[in-house]
Amino acid sequence: MRIALTRVAEKSGDDKHLFAAFGHEVKIVSPLSAELHSNAVQQFVLAANDKQFDAIFFTSAYTAEVCAPILSRDIAKTCRITAIGPKTAEVLHNFGIAAETLPSFYSRDYVPHLGEWIYGKSVALPRAAVPNPDLINSIEEAGGIAYEYRIYSLTPTNTVLDVADCDAVLFTSSYSFKSSVMDFGGREIMPLAIGEITACTMRDYGVEPVVVGDGSLKGTLEALEKMI
Repeated sequence: MRIALTRVAEKSGDDKHLFAAFGHEVKIVSPLSAELHSNAVQQFVLAANDKQFDAIFFTSAYTAEVCAPILSRDIAKTCRITAIGPKTAEVLHNFGIAAETLPSFYSRDYVPHLGEWIYGKSVALPRAAVPNPDLINSIEEAGGIAYEYRIYSLTPTNTVLDVADCDAVLFTSSYSFKSSVMDFGGREIMPLAIGEITACTMRDYGVEPVVVGDGSLKGTLEALEKMI
């Protein structure tokens, strides 16, 4: 099966090998482009290396790839570092930074994961410039202090994503779905959602996903394999 993946080009990684492992071919289509904010990266890294935070939450592998090379290698000795998933954790580990992995792929589970430990702690959030008030509110309501660093912006490309030669299109986020302009070429193409939050957004727009993953690409492909 040829599957279009709504992935920011800068975050494509080794998608080709992952999809091939499930017997599929992936076609990267980019409804969004990433613009790095160098000043925000510098501000975050300087503060982190100065040991100003008790915890850091990396919500994407891209942010980890940008920041990890210039973070202190012993930062985990004084700071609790959490990665949203195994891919993000792998990036950090590859740069010699120890990190724990969130048991799910959803940032809403970050505070429950930390539990009472978060009370009174300063938490850095190097992330995309996409509003997530629920995450910040949950940290503050639990007694933590949130410091958000908007490391990069996601901007709609506003170009038609050619998926006419694909059998399915996998949406990797609610924002990527809402930003997608597609040309199906008159074909029926299976819509896939990487997780339940993306699926809910798709349904709000009248699109019912054929497969809903667990928030990860691997989990979505596993769910697709069970269906076919």
